[in-house]
Amino acid sequence: MNKLTLETLERWLWDSADLMRGHIDSSDFKNYIFGLLFLKRANDQFIEEANQAVKDNDISLKDALEDEDYHQFFIPTHAYWSELTKKTENIGQALDKAFSLIEEHNSQLEGVMTAVHFGDTEKLPDSLLSRLLLHFNKYSLANEHLDNPDILGNAYEYLIREFADDGGKKGGEFYTPKEVVKLVVSLIKPEAGNSIYDPTCGSGGMLIQSANYIKNNGGTVGKFVDAKLYGQEKNLGTWAICKINMIVHNFKDSDIRKGDTLAHPKHLENGELMTYDRVIANPPFSLKKWWASAEIDVKSDENGKEISPKYNSVVSDEYGRFKYGIPPRGYGDLAFVQHMISVLKNDGRMGVVLPHGILFRGGTEGKIRTGFLQDDIIEAIVGLPEKLFYNTGIPASIIIINKAKAENLKNKVVFIDASSEYKNGKNQNTLMPENINKIVDGYDGLKEIDKFMRVIDMSEIAENDYNLNISRYIDTSDEEVIIDINGTLEDISDLEVIEQEIDSKLNGYLKSLGF
Repeated sequence: MNKLTLETLERWLWDSADLMRGHIDSSDFKNYIFGLLFLKRANDQFIEEANQAVKDNDISLKDALEDEDYHQFFIPTHAYWSELTKKTENIGQALDKAFSLIEEHNSQLEGVMTAVHFGDTEKLPDSLLSRLLLHFNKYSLANEHLDNPDILGNAYEYLIREFADDGGKKGGEFYTPKEVVKLVVSLIKPEAGNSIYDPTCGSGGMLIQSANYIKNNGGTVGKFVDAKLYGQEKNLGTWAICKINMIVHNFKDSDIRKGDTLAHPKHLENGELMTYDRVIANPPFSLKKWWASAEIDVKSDENGKEISPKYNSVVSDEYGRFKYGIPPRGYGDLAFVQHMISVLKNDGRMGVVLPHGILFRGGTEGKIRTGFLQDDIIEAIVGLPEKLFYNTGIPASIIIINKAKAENLKNKVVFIDASSEYKNGKNQNTLMPENINKIVDGYDGLKEIDKFMRVIDMSEIAENDYNLNISRYIDTSDEEVIIDINGTLEDISDLEVIEQEIDSKLNGYLKSLGF
């Protein structure tokens, strides 16, 4: 029997989206398709485990199916794929019930399977669901039928990327381009045994890439990567996708929580924030109204205009995360950064993707930035090209923070201008492997590269009022060409003589022709 290859799996899964076009908004495809994908995978794996238990333990198939000890995920009878595909009516309700039953029997899936509802017959009529189930029935997703164990995780990542492309700006809410993720991970260099945390984890790409980096550098114990992954995500549907993403990548022990990280950080120990070896994130750019409790009872003036709450007086954090200052209501970027710094171990390193504005905006943000620099925790600033992200065309930057900088980098900041390091695309630019390697090699080598990289002493930054605008430290302009005025005038004079000679010859030719 031919085994399912990654190429076939990707094409098959993406074709399922085409069945849904015209019924629901394309940005919602992912929620339904990922649910069905996991349901099919869990069922196929469940049957495979039962058959293996029959071979290994000399028991009946019925006993193997009913004993939870033989299964990674237990599937109750009413959630069997074979039963669901027999349905011809009320299919959506049957699916919702199946997902609910699976959650009841598998505590690690609580809230994951029921995050999406299939019972809306206007959006998902029986005719559509029947076609979807028939489509998903085409291949088995049991391990024995896969070309290799990694292809399901790879196909899941492919789907996330394709849905981000299809969703346009909405795609940026749950997916950071993989090349940007690879770059940030390569700069913070996670190691075997590390705890890694993403406070705005989306679909989990940064955590998975961090684990892959460790795996590729020899950090495995048996078949498992030697790392602990933690994340929090506000959007319920995206959180569910992330949980499934971890499972299909065999990181089922990862700790992914749901909720607003700034308002309610969920990873606590004895009432205190947990700390991590590596912290990595691409928070929502310039998030407005970022402190939820301040927005509950916003007043309006007599003209109906909203009276903005003064965040400096209303933001009070029980975890003491904002010691450098309270960011303004319209820019939540440095609130996320301060949260990340608060949960970073004293010998830890973090990388965060942010809009360029945080490098030079004044006011409270300028004071916060000054505090970071005076505490000497900013190790590097990398300026990225424009049009790399789904949700904005503006160029972004990466900030690397290190609480235990090497001696040769103390009171210094590495600046890299990578704004020209990309492959041009019609709608979106892309970082190529050579671009990523150039940036990482520059950061690792610490040798000045003209118009690309410099290591700047803190005294120079202080002279610039702690402004981190990259153009202040790296001059990428072309050298001015010095014009020799006298020489140019002589050249013009010579050209005028030649022009007169040509005109004279031309007039001679014209006369000879009778003009």
